[in-house]
Amino acid sequence: MNRIKYLGLLALLFLSVNEVLAGGGWPQAKGSGYIKLAEWWVISNQHYTDNGLIDPNVTTGLFNTTLYAEYGFTDRFTGILYMPLFSRTYFNNTISSTTGEVIAPGEAINSIGDADITLKYGLITNKKIVLSASLTLGIPLGESAGGSLGTLQTGDGEFNQMIQLDASTSWQWGSFNMYGSIYGAYNNRTNSFSDEIRFGAEVGVTFWENRITAIARLYGISSLKNGESIEPGNATSIFANNTEFVSFSPELNYNFNENFGVSASYGIAFSGKLIFANPSYSVGAYYKW
Repeated sequence: MNRIKYLGLLALLFLSVNEVLAGGGWPQAKGSGYIKLAEWWVISNQHYTDNGLIDPNVTTGLFNTTLYAEYGFTDRFTGILYMPLFSRTYFNNTISSTTGEVIAPGEAINSIGDADITLKYGLITNKKIVLSASLTLGIPLGESAGGSLGTLQTGDGEFNQMIQLDASTSWQWGSFNMYGSIYGAYNNRTNSFSDEIRFGAEVGVTFWENRITAIARLYGISSLKNGESIEPGNATSIFANNTEFVSFSPELNYNFNENFGVSASYGIAFSGKLIFANPSYSVGAYYKW
């Protein structure tokens, strides 16, 4: 698999990981909100092939400084914004294994990234099990053909629309406050990309006088393979198409008070096709009101 596909896999992993931010069946209450500034990164030297095997690749990295925000317009309607304010992607020199010479020099670019705008509506609220529906629009603001060869990307260059359903519930187990959510989504993609089915589940527990919240997330993507095969030189995109994976992402949040806190998370794909096999990391600070 060539460098162009490596970069596509990296960016797809980035987009996939960040989709899980807008989880949960509870809309924000009117006038309430949540805002988070975070740094997310992945450095990868191996990937899952289209047969699900793991192969090495030239070391490639992506770093994103991101803004995530939710605001309750009403008790049922919540607006959500995900925006990579700064994105840096690079690949290292390609070195000959026999002579040690540089076959191809490394490169890097800096830009903003693709944004997501979501409108969530609470279908069932104030019940033991709540249900919400959301529409997410993926806005292609990032660089889709950077570098001397046009192979560096901070965005995929396609406008997508995703419809999602979230169901959630909460309960108390002794002194622990817990919640659980499941969700499913259909992602309609343009520019010859295949549409996707997305699914996931998460469980969270809050303890130590509401100071710590631990979250475990399971997330997956299944391609419908109804798009064209995007190969190097295809002008529509240089991203690999038909990515599939199942990933696990634990997260730890520490609340300094009822408004301010910090978080750290880790993500890894258990299995996949056309996706990097190295873990991703994220740290951030949030404010809620």
